Amino acid sequence: MSTIIDKAVEALQDKVSGGFDGSAKFVIEGEGSIILDSQGVRAGDDETNVTLTASADTFEGMMNGDVNPTMAFMSGKLSIDGSMSEAMKLASVLG
Repeated sequence: MSTIIDKAVEALQDKVSGGFDGSAKFVIEGEGSIILDSQGVRAGDDETNVTLTASADTFEGMMNGDVNPTMAFMSGKLSIDGSMSEAMKLASVLG
């Protein structure tokens, strides 16, 4: 597992304490993927209701607040596959 995935799991655990009421996957291009669900946050590639894909730079920017997820999606830096309502729920949790 890459150090970027390790750091991403830690960052998401800080933001989503107690798990996520749904299932989502973040794919960090060239690094791997992270699962968020009711069991918490972990590296993995399970099936989920929504998959969000971005570069490591875009993902890091979203985690530290420098990149607005909606703007990243609108500009093509973030792609969403699956349930848009699940993606919106995740965006509100990550705030």
